[in-house]
Amino acid sequence: AVLKLQQQQTVNGGWPWFEGYRESRYITQQVVAGFGKLHYLKVIDVKENVMLKQMIVRAVDYLTNELMEDYRNHTRKAGPKKDSVQISPIQIYYLYSLSYLLDVVEIPETAKSVVEYYGRMARAQWQKSGLSMQAMIALWAGRNGDAKTAGAIIRSLRDRAIVDEEIGMYWRDNVAGFSWERAPIQTQALLIELFEETANDREAADLMRTWLIKQKQVQAWPENSATAEAVYALLIRGTSWLSTSPGVTIKLGDKTIDPSDLPDVKAEAGTGYFKTHWSAVEIDPGMSKIVVTKSTDGPAWGALYWQYFEQLDKITAHQSPLSLKRELFVKRNSEAGPVLEPVKENKAIAVGDQLVVRMVLTTDRDLNFVHLKDMRAPGFEPIAQLSGYTWKGGLGYYQTARDVSGDFFFDYLPRGTWVIEYPVMVTLKGSYSAGIGSVQCMYAPEFAAHSSGLRVMVE
Repeated sequence: AVLKLQQQQTVNGGWPWFEGYRESRYITQQVVAGFGKLHYLKVIDVKENVMLKQMIVRAVDYLTNELMEDYRNHTRKAGPKKDSVQISPIQIYYLYSLSYLLDVVEIPETAKSVVEYYGRMARAQWQKSGLSMQAMIALWAGRNGDAKTAGAIIRSLRDRAIVDEEIGMYWRDNVAGFSWERAPIQTQALLIELFEETANDREAADLMRTWLIKQKQVQAWPENSATAEAVYALLIRGTSWLSTSPGVTIKLGDKTIDPSDLPDVKAEAGTGYFKTHWSAVEIDPGMSKIVVTKSTDGPAWGALYWQYFEQLDKITAHQSPLSLKRELFVKRNSEAGPVLEPVKENKAIAVGDQLVVRMVLTTDRDLNFVHLKDMRAPGFEPIAQLSGYTWKGGLGYYQTARDVSGDFFFDYLPRGTWVIEYPVMVTLKGSYSAGIGSVQCMYAPEFAAHSSGLRVMVE
């Protein structure tokens, strides 16, 4: 791997995004920070590997020259007001990535004043920086003996953190954006490293690891760098969740569920995952009382599904961390314009009425790959027949009309409450079950919900 990187390093000392392209400061700093972490954790010794040290020194020279060029440019433009210019994320990344290599790389005398200048800017402007940049500044400051700046940032982060018993510790403003520093998984990994190393707070770091693992439960980590940073954050120092057995005891009523006692059931090595089922005659009311006990460190999760048959209009609503509320409205014209009147059970509507189906979808966490299926009464026909991608109210999804349902597919469903509406036309008289709406995360099927059933009368 080192040889491959050596072959791809340009004459200027940087690395490109892909071979044959011009060098990139961001990619180069990723490589430098990556080797810095390996060196800092004593996985490899950059000082003892001559070829690797030469690569890193050349890369740092390239990054330092770029930083000096930044200084010349903004000094020329800002003049006497140069100290009022906001430090950029790529400049903070430079300080952070070099903090892993303090005993390896020596900054040239000609560049020391420039590096010190950006260091002063980082100390003075951390409150104006984003979450990931604050973590980088605090780690850099702590490694350079500036406990005052590091402590102030950590106190601020504690004040803004949200702690949830199930989800763990996280920050509301840690959301995805359109630039590299707005990456939730990488940002959480940085914050874990900060609380482990600089704050020496193992309890908080474990709560933050819980958030990281719970995100993986319902999302695909978006790219290789996110996965690498997440694995790094899970393995550095702290409590080793991988070295302990699952340690989970499950009781359904008075029955203790032990996979070793179940025929044809084998727990998965490492995770302890297993799956079993009971037929109708084996189920008794006592099994509705479920007690799960965990005796070892780290999180664990599972799911219990109860399947049975019921008349559609008698189904009651069910929710998990997902919830779905479904309503029908008749669209009427009034002097003030179109108005929506709720459709109530045993209150008749007429052939030719236009209805609006409203679904209120709520999730307490970000989800990937979600399918929402809205069943349609036999006497209703969708007005929009064409399938396609839709963007409404900040939410993007693919919508398709099928014979008995309207289906909605979300590759990404952010946490919050979302309202989805679509129109249908009443075409046949009669008494119909209007069906239910159901939603499920395909990545984690235990995250599912459905609405209650409803019967409608059409005159």
